[in-house]
Amino acid sequence: MSDKDGNTRGPFRRIKEGHLRRHTQMNEEHEAYYEEILRTHSASGITIDKKTKFKLPRPPIRWILFGLTMLYLVMLVNFMLADWIMSLIYDEWFPAYSDTLGRQLLTVVLMMVIFGTIITLVRLIFDPGRHQINLFVVWMAAMRRMAKGDFEVKLDFDPRHTGAMGVLVKNFNQMATALGEMERMRQEFISNVSHEFQSPLTSISGFARALQDDRLPPETRKHYLEIIELESLRLSRLSDNLLKLTSLESKHHPFEPRTYRLDRQIRRIVLSCEPLWQDKNIEIDIDLPPLTIIADEELLDQVWINLLGNSIKFTPAGGTISIRVTTEPSGYRIEIADNGIGIPEEHLPHLFERFYKVDKARTRSGSSTGSGLGLSIVRKIVEMHQGSVTASNRTEGGAVMAVRIPVSVSVTPRT
Repeated sequence: MSDKDGNTRGPFRRIKEGHLRRHTQMNEEHEAYYEEILRTHSASGITIDKKTKFKLPRPPIRWILFGLTMLYLVMLVNFMLADWIMSLIYDEWFPAYSDTLGRQLLTVVLMMVIFGTIITLVRLIFDPGRHQINLFVVWMAAMRRMAKGDFEVKLDFDPRHTGAMGVLVKNFNQMATALGEMERMRQEFISNVSHEFQSPLTSISGFARALQDDRLPPETRKHYLEIIELESLRLSRLSDNLLKLTSLESKHHPFEPRTYRLDRQIRRIVLSCEPLWQDKNIEIDIDLPPLTIIADEELLDQVWINLLGNSIKFTPAGGTISIRVTTEPSGYRIEIADNGIGIPEEHLPHLFERFYKVDKARTRSGSSTGSGLGLSIVRKIVEMHQGSVTASNRTEGGAVMAVRIPVSVSVTPRT
């Protein structure tokens, strides 16, 4: 059916591929219709349940015309075949009755019999119900695997056999992939928590054993006690941040927006951190016009404290930190920029993940005292205010943390 160059293909293969394309296109159109329904209901705040009424998707005109044309052709062929058979019968045995009404009625009956026979043969040969049963069985097995924690499942079926179920198959595969990613993140989260707790506990245990030596000089003993105290504070901060992040991700965390001056809040945070930036002789460059906002002031305190604390930590002695606010159509854009060594580009997409820490070169000292949760808390709080936070590098050197937040936030934000 094909030549050496493979430029021509057999007619049956072309028909099969065309049939597959049509079914794939139909599934895509159905999926787009259902997605539009979901977006419309989500935007209007309507809860979808069993009482919600939907309109069936209207088939495209070309599919209606194609279906009617095929039905007409099939019925025409059946009628011609039935008329030919009846002509043979009447010409042979009943030539005197070849033009009667009874013959026409028998021709129509025979046409319907032939049509039903063809449909039955097609069903017996191709058995479309078998594909549906296979889909349901495989689907049930996949759901049972997922119930046991195995999310490496995927339903792979021909669009010609899934029909309207094709949209469900595709969304099931997307759900399995998303759940698998969540499971991976959960395991990674548990591993990171265990590691973050194990490091200070190991340090405390080691120095506690060392303190049992009565021959230690007072200076060394005092130094060991200071290390134990620092590690204990680190554990306390880690535990507090974990509880805070868990509370923010729940649907029950207090959220109390009110009207206040954003510029005054940021200036207050800068003054509260004065000992930190004064100790490194850092210059703070602030440009804040009067800004009124409706938000949860206590939660946004955590955002500015964490972002400013990071900038102070990674700004060299004698450096500069600039704080700028610009007004946008969607709200305010607050930028906190330092003139440090910046953030490696490969770390920028992961900077706001839990327990994610940039390599030790960023800290210059080679040690890391943070828990890796501060920026995760920042992102969650900003998202509660229907805003966004991004990190980037300045062309002249240093990092920029940009927070976009609307002027007014609803009382019941999405969490």
